[in-house]
Amino acid sequence: MLPKLLVFDLDGTLIDSRIDLCNSVNATLNHYGRAQLSEEVISGYIGDGATTLVRRALAHVHLIANEPDPHDDAFIEEALDWFIGYYKVHKLDYTYVYPGAMEALAAIRERHPQVLMAVLTNKPVDPSRAICEHFGLDRYFFQNYGGNSFQTKKPNPEGLLQLIAEASAIAGKTLTPADTVMIGDSSFDILTAKNCGARSLGCTFGLAPQTLPSSHPDAVVDRASDWPAALGLN
Repeated sequence: MLPKLLVFDLDGTLIDSRIDLCNSVNATLNHYGRAQLSEEVISGYIGDGATTLVRRALAHVHLIANEPDPHDDAFIEEALDWFIGYYKVHKLDYTYVYPGAMEALAAIRERHPQVLMAVLTNKPVDPSRAICEHFGLDRYFFQNYGGNSFQTKKPNPEGLLQLIAEASAIAGKTLTPADTVMIGDSSFDILTAKNCGARSLGCTFGLAPQTLPSSHPDAVVDRASDWPAALGLN
């Protein structure tokens, strides 16, 4: 069955933002007088939203406890604000759209204009939308929701279910999770799909491909240019 709704993750799926995120984390650590972490270490913390990214980095350098501690909450909030402020300025220093991604989106739109597309990321919604607008990705998506758009984040399916409801209104008919494919590079994306009965497509070229096998995506691709064929939309 051909999909009627495609929902894309952002970081590690549409864009490679690794360097800018890592630089922003290290700038935050430097601001608080701590040594920088390697790109490899920080990359392993990306995918569960900005708060968790900052929390894990702070725990790694022992600015906070390894386990959640309510006494750390105020400091985490302060560090998160500093991180977000820095990242807003530097979010496009090195970030780029993955090769073939723009062409794949254009091909799907041209050949299957009835297929709706959206973004669901754990990244805060403002930088997510700004990045998509900067690169012209926003022209393909009817909606872009971030990690602070709802009370929950991926892998909770709340955001995906909301997108299915909005797509149904646009299409003028009821779409279901079975009509939907979640496309992403991490287990958060695959589990989001599974948690509401949608299908999933894993991207091995992204930031967290090592997490894909344990979540068992329905299919995987090694390049963004493979999306149309993998989705039956070529």
